[in-house]
Amino acid sequence: MAGFRTHRRLVHDDGLPVHRRHAALRTCLTRFAPYGLRATYHHLTLSARIPRRLDAAPGALVRAVEELHEARVLQLAQLERYAARRRAEKAAGRRAPGGPRAWWEAGWWEAPNSAWLHDPACHPPLRLPEYVRRQGALLDGAVLAGCPACGDNGRRRCGRPGTGSPSCAGPADGCCGRARAGGGTGSTRSPG
Repeated sequence: MAGFRTHRRLVHDDGLPVHRRHAALRTCLTRFAPYGLRATYHHLTLSARIPRRLDAAPGALVRAVEELHEARVLQLAQLERYAARRRAEKAAGRRAPGGPRAWWEAGWWEAPNSAWLHDPACHPPLRLPEYVRRQGALLDGAVLAGCPACGDNGRRRCGRPGTGSPSCAGPADGCCGRARAGGGTGSTRSPG
């Protein structure tokens, strides 16, 4: 099965029908989706302004895949640094990981994005690369103000309905209205 880079090239291929390019974007999301598949797709429909009729703005697909690619490159660099740190820890005799847990290893019940699993329209207003940079800084031990996921200074922790920041927690905290309002004319469809 082809990987992320192959499907990214297909999204850029103007010779393909727009529905095939859209399918290639969705396949890219199966390889890398920081907010989870549905929430990341929703985020991209807003940030890249993907219209319901894809042929109305085929450039939106390219904008979406490029934002996703930029975030993926950052995450791959984080993976390399994390692997090097783990090798050094193991060489020193420490089998259990030291420091904070990698954000991509967290289970759905403890991840900062658990609310996004319940309502894909609830996700941080950050661009994907900014979110990945923020998570990488936290992994490297940086102490950042506000919510770990979105940086909102209203609360310290987000991701679970009723416990997070107003910008990225559950519907009770009003994130959905803010996330939807930030996207302009994008579709709110999910890849269901």
